[in-house]
Amino acid sequence: MAHSDLTLSATATDYLKLRLVHRNPPLTASQALSSDTLRLKSPIISGASTGSGQYFVDFTVGTPPQRLLLRPRLGQLLRLRLPPPPLPLLLPLPCSAPACRLVPHRRCPRRRRRRRRRPASCSYSYSYSDRSSTAGIFSLDTATLNSTSARDFKLRRVHFGCAFHVSGFDGAHGVMGLGRGPISFPSQLARRGFGNKFSYCLMDYTLSPPPTSFLFIGQAHGPKPTNPKPRPIMSFTPLLTNPLSPTFYYVGIKSAFVDGVKLPVNSSVWGLDGDGNGGTVIDSGTTLSFFAIPAYREILKAFKRRVKLPLVSNPALGFDLCVSVSSGASLGLPRMSFGLVGGSVFSPPSSNYFIDVADGVKCLALQPVSAPSSFSVIGNLMQQGFLLEFDRDKSRLGFTRHGCAVK
Repeated sequence: MAHSDLTLSATATDYLKLRLVHRNPPLTASQALSSDTLRLKSPIISGASTGSGQYFVDFTVGTPPQRLLLRPRLGQLLRLRLPPPPLPLLLPLPCSAPACRLVPHRRCPRRRRRRRRRPASCSYSYSYSDRSSTAGIFSLDTATLNSTSARDFKLRRVHFGCAFHVSGFDGAHGVMGLGRGPISFPSQLARRGFGNKFSYCLMDYTLSPPPTSFLFIGQAHGPKPTNPKPRPIMSFTPLLTNPLSPTFYYVGIKSAFVDGVKLPVNSSVWGLDGDGNGGTVIDSGTTLSFFAIPAYREILKAFKRRVKLPLVSNPALGFDLCVSVSSGASLGLPRMSFGLVGGSVFSPPSSNYFIDVADGVKCLALQPVSAPSSFSVIGNLMQQGFLLEFDRDKSRLGFTRHGCAVK
């Protein structure tokens, strides 16, 4: 299959291995693919050095090439912050370009009778749910993904937003959008033979040295080994769609459990209403997990009832439940799980939601949703140690606790 706008700097390969990096500060509440297609494997970089608590992908764009750290986010587009001089020479898209019509929140002037000497550029202004924002010009250029195998992967004619005004990006140079929209990064690569699926593993950043996390676009694993191991058995749940926010990945929670006891939370608390409010999204760019207030209250009540460690009362930490683990043990921490649409159960270990916030102190890293109309969020802390596969053709999310230790 020919791909005229896809080139490699080395011999052609069917995958690329790139690292996801995590930046890990002490947290408080206020901080917080099919085998016959091409595959991209991208390391996810730790963000500890900037104190942002996020994961990043190494990305190079423009002429001259500019190296950027992008925060992978589900439900978003590919947006970059304009770097300092020397500025890359980017090709702005005109408002008349077909791709501009696909940009949400675009700003194009109305057509005038007098012909313009220069076509208007496709500009945009966008605000995220975490109060970060970006505004700039939708552009086109060559991008390079840096591979751990010394085979840099070049993509020609990649569409992305080049931001001139940015706030709240927590040390990132931009966002690698992994959303369901037609111009997100996976959507652009799917049209070039990579398959319409992606996956990632976010490893436990508290280990020393921290294990490498990876982002895959295409098949969930690297090249087929000589003696292949059985593919990890996954659990699946449908990916739901909210017509008012069609780019986000919604999952359906039916029930919540603490230490195996079902909580008295009506299933409607987790669901989308007829106006597109509520529901639960899964997001790689949000650190903590947020739940609708009725569910959050029952979860908090159940944890307080079952925790076997001394409680710590310190409002400055910003969490509603903190415990003393000065003995060095984490025994007595309850386990939480969620029953999902389709019959699967998501059961993360307690280390995914009880986090170290001070010496000898762990806190329950959950927060209530601030507005009744807002959606719940399963953040990246809750996802650690799981291989998550977003199969966009079958509109389903696969997850397993096995398969992340891929070399």
